[in-house]
Amino acid sequence: MSKHKGMLLAIDVGNTNIVVGIFKGDTLVADFRLKTEHELTADEIALSLKGLMELKGIALRQISAVAIACVVPPLLWPFREFVRRYLDCPIRVVGEDGVIGIPILYDHPAEVGADRLINALAAWERYRRSLIVVDYGTATTFDCVSDRGEYLGGAIAPGLSPAAEALFVKAARLPKVELFSYPERAIGKNTMESMRAGLILGFAALTDGLIEQLEREMGQRAKIVATGGLAPVMARYSQRIETVTPHLTLEGLRIFYERNKAS
Repeated sequence: MSKHKGMLLAIDVGNTNIVVGIFKGDTLVADFRLKTEHELTADEIALSLKGLMELKGIALRQISAVAIACVVPPLLWPFREFVRRYLDCPIRVVGEDGVIGIPILYDHPAEVGADRLINALAAWERYRRSLIVVDYGTATTFDCVSDRGEYLGGAIAPGLSPAAEALFVKAARLPKVELFSYPERAIGKNTMESMRAGLILGFAALTDGLIEQLEREMGQRAKIVATGGLAPVMARYSQRIETVTPHLTLEGLRIFYERNKAS
């Protein structure tokens, strides 16, 4: 079997988490989530991924290609070194190796986070219509795609988890709050209920309000796609989220690699 008929390792290096997916053809066969450590070495990356992959019955030698989106610049070199030393296979990095494949109508395209562009690419390939992609990560990002497949730009708001952490750190009497649960009402009857309502219902209102403004500026109604760890929670309360796609970024990395593997 040709080396290029193996598996694709897709890696999304974010500020809080590193999300990893393994594709066999078009199918995501395994995915993992690691905490982002800013001083990771190539050897530590190899050790972590080897162990997680083996739990799923996948060996490093089965990886024949790698696609990476990275918004933490100091970590890009260790990941490249990991690929060179342990995989010795083709690698494509968003923003450095190849093209995204959709027009980017941004004043300075290099400023757009790689994950935002890849999300837009994946959503456009899936739906082929005007879109707003909402990604609930370290930041909450809103990315707009026209009905011609153009990346228009978008908005960046604070992330839900950092907002909760800021309340805990800055307000002496407020506890840490669990976000992966559903508020029953907006009028909280204790501190935890009140914080959960303010955070989750407040961010749902932020989501819907920003979507309305973005659509006015786009001049058309868009399909709203949510991704990121807290997307399922937020979709329960947002009036506008239509679809939750948990692995949108990984899917975008697969598409990006397929478009650029011959370059």
